[in-house]
Amino acid sequence: MRILVTGATGFIGQSLVPALARQGFFVRAAARDPARVAAGPNIEPVAMPDLSGPADWSGPLEDVSHIVHLAGIAHAPGALPDEFYTRINSGAVAELAGQAKGKIDRFVLMSSVRAQAGLSSPTTITEGDAPAPTEIYGRTKLEAERRLSESGVDYTALRPAVVYGPGVKGNIASLATIAKTPMPLPFGGLDNRRSLLSIDNLIAAVAHVLQTEQTRNETYLVADAEPISVAGLVGAMREGLGRPPQLVKMPHRAIRRLMKSFGREADWERVCGTFEIDPAKLMATGWRPEIDSAEGIKKMMREPQKPAL
Repeated sequence: MRILVTGATGFIGQSLVPALARQGFFVRAAARDPARVAAGPNIEPVAMPDLSGPADWSGPLEDVSHIVHLAGIAHAPGALPDEFYTRINSGAVAELAGQAKGKIDRFVLMSSVRAQAGLSSPTTITEGDAPAPTEIYGRTKLEAERRLSESGVDYTALRPAVVYGPGVKGNIASLATIAKTPMPLPFGGLDNRRSLLSIDNLIAAVAHVLQTEQTRNETYLVADAEPISVAGLVGAMREGLGRPPQLVKMPHRAIRRLMKSFGREADWERVCGTFEIDPAKLMATGWRPEIDSAEGIKKMMREPQKPAL
């Protein structure tokens, strides 16, 4: 199996590429700067076309049998015009699929749970729910799935929960920074449940769908087996640092005021909302998330936090 991985030096790619190579796959790792691709046996760095305009994929596609498409614009509200999301997260997927048609066996698209839901949900999220993305990032991910399904290429679309691991950014990184402070933290009463996804569990999911006929032309939510509360998450971070959790209970309104004072009120729903994902559909095909969220978070805190490139 010869796999083209796009976005090879991003947060997911920098862990996925060497992991697939260690499993014996040949990986053609496409990145904007191929010199930054992790070196090793079974890894061939190549330059990735500029996705902001029409791209020629003929070189990277030569003699590959599978594609894992990671490249795209991450969720960054208000940072870029909507047309950038549309072009790179959706249009570039359709373009790559069109050029790969008739040449490859499977196209694995790294979509997002945000293609299906907003920041929180009162019910457990499953693939049977009608997609209801709430912002441009999720809408363009959903559009990418649709255009891929209509391309004529056999595919598998993965909708991961928030992924954590070395080099993580966003809210997980912010909480990790807070967890490193010596002071007690007011998260003891945050018992809401949120699904996360270990980078190791995600890598296992990608390797699984690449080799499993049953996953052809299907879409799957991907998450650790059980959700974790915010209190459990921050407590696990501190335990990973070899420290006691030191969590105290405060009323939600007081926490909200505290977040507002730090300019993070917009993150309230991300922190305090419930967001449970049921990964049973993918598990029914034989994939198992071996790492639970608490242990995965502890492991992340113990490892060097290499930056995504």
